[in-house]
Amino acid sequence: MKNDKIPKLSVFDAVALLTDLPSERLVRGQVGTVVELLDRDALVEFSDDEGRAYAIARSPIVDLLVLHYEPRVVA
Repeated sequence: MKNDKIPKLSVFDAVALLTDLPSERLVRGQVGTVVELLDRDALVEFSDDEGRAYAIARSPIVDLLVLHYEPRVVA
C-alpha cells in the first residue's frame, strides 16, 4: 500500500518494506536499518540475526514503514 505522504525518516531508523524488491531478493515485511537518506529514497541495510548484512538496497521512502519499539502519542 503506497502512501502519498512521505514519512519522516532518520538514519538508523528500523524500517519494514511495504513492497517487494525482487531485484534485491527482498520481500514485503523484511526489516532493515536506514543507513543513508537520498532525496526521496533511502539506502537500507538488511542483516541476519548474527548482524551480518545480506543486502543493502535503495528503496523509495514511501515504500518503508518506520517501526517503533516504545509507545507513541498520536497527535
